[in-house]
Amino acid sequence: MHAAVAPSPAVARSPAVARSPAVARSPAVARSPAVAPSPAVARPVRFQTPRAKAEVSRMPTLCSTCSLRAVCVPCGIRDEDMPGLDELIYTRKRIRRGEHLIRAGEPFHALYAFRSGFFKSYVSTRDGKVHVTGFPMAGDLTGMDGIGTDHHTQSVVALEDGEVCVVPYAHLQEVAARIPALQHQFHRMMSREIVREQDLMTLLGSMRAEAKVAEFLLQMSARFAARGYSASEFNLRMTREEIGSYLGLKLETVSRIISKLQDEGVIKANLRYIAIVDSEALLTMTAEP
Repeated sequence: MHAAVAPSPAVARSPAVARSPAVARSPAVARSPAVAPSPAVARPVRFQTPRAKAEVSRMPTLCSTCSLRAVCVPCGIRDEDMPGLDELIYTRKRIRRGEHLIRAGEPFHALYAFRSGFFKSYVSTRDGKVHVTGFPMAGDLTGMDGIGTDHHTQSVVALEDGEVCVVPYAHLQEVAARIPALQHQFHRMMSREIVREQDLMTLLGSMRAEAKVAEFLLQMSARFAARGYSASEFNLRMTREEIGSYLGLKLETVSRIISKLQDEGVIKANLRYIAIVDSEALLTMTAEP
């Protein structure tokens, strides 16, 4: 009477367990093309720096199709050279407001081309004082201060959320050796940075306070215009205290001059909003001894 239990086919040959195709050959797991070759996730690029060894994921961004090519690294490079320029390992890194892109003293590995956002570069003196050295924005390049000593000499922090292209310097040299126009453009950008520092020294050393503020507003106007924005109306992302640090002026002096320019009808100002009403008047102020 127990023979009916031994040959039970429901236990011995259960096809649902022995050869379940849903587990053994699941195509969604074994060979999913959407996961394996994803260029945006795979092959991260790591830079060994003291600030948590920043990891940046490769992004499909090309110089030839970038909207900032007219003011960034590709500026002046012929169309026939652009495919070679796209060989650069450009990776994109998002920087949140208040986050440092570079800290002084860190090892130099790469240059950074700003895609969006507004930043502040600064140096700290031995007595702890901070001096603002610039306000990089989209289309600018930073990091060249580390080429000579293999260490960065200034810090760069985001004044608002932004994004940068990370350009490993070693690979930039390799590509530039094959594309003379790229090497020439890089030298132009270095020269532009030297001229900017010379202009800053002139600004700090010989101009009156009113002329410094006028020149600063004209420079910001020109920079916005070069990027396709309004030359007469813009929002300043930096504080007036930071403007003062850049110009070698006190906060009270900057505020007083901006109020004076507004009272005279030269500009309109509301918090960080600036509208240039009379650019000729600003230009005249910069030429006054």
